[in-house]
Amino acid sequence: MTSMRLYINIDHVATLRQARRTDEPDPLQAAALCEAAGADGITVHLREDRRHIQDQDVERLAPAVRILNLELATSAEIVDLACGLRPYQATIVPERREEVTTEGGLDLSRPNPRLRETIRRLEECGARVSLFINPEFAALDAAKDLGVPAVELHTGRYAHTWRQNDAALDELRRAAGHAADMGLFVHAGHGLTYLNVTPVARIPEIEELNIGHSVMSRAIMVGMRSAVQEMLHLVKPPRR
Repeated sequence: MTSMRLYINIDHVATLRQARRTDEPDPLQAAALCEAAGADGITVHLREDRRHIQDQDVERLAPAVRILNLELATSAEIVDLACGLRPYQATIVPERREEVTTEGGLDLSRPNPRLRETIRRLEECGARVSLFINPEFAALDAAKDLGVPAVELHTGRYAHTWRQNDAALDELRRAAGHAADMGLFVHAGHGLTYLNVTPVARIPEIEELNIGHSVMSRAIMVGMRSAVQEMLHLVKPPRR
């Protein structure tokens, strides 16, 4: 089993701030609290419509946090910003302005010169590139052909169906095994909560989880430090 990392996505700290277009709550302060509670990294998604995280947030976070995972689409201006800030990790995601949240993985079924160019530019600036994809063998094979070191498996179907059956969990297990067999590092995220995260965290090939909404929701009730530590206990239980 790989050593698990928990990255906390703090997008929705900015969502709350942008509801009033004010200066609080501050994502930078939230990131510091997450790190103090034991989070291994901080994730933010700079969307093209800037619905939550803003450019200046990323500019402040990049030099301040230990590890920044920047989620981004292939928008030229956002790639330019990423290359200037040089985050530790850049996770390329699909993006549609009308969606509430990212609804699926990248479509890798056809040639995409823009995606290839984005990967090249991010690698040249020193970022570790990951692709957010559905847990399907064809997508994994395509990601391997693109030469990236890592993939993040979209756990949305599991998040929606875990109470009914184990089919989506089995799909994640098979995909993680296939990715690892090809030498890809395996991450996972989307819709993971305190109730459903443990089976995913126990998949031996998965080394990183990105979780945001559930932790931010819990933090409103118990505080950021307690919310992060509760999730850490589920993802990385104490060794006996």
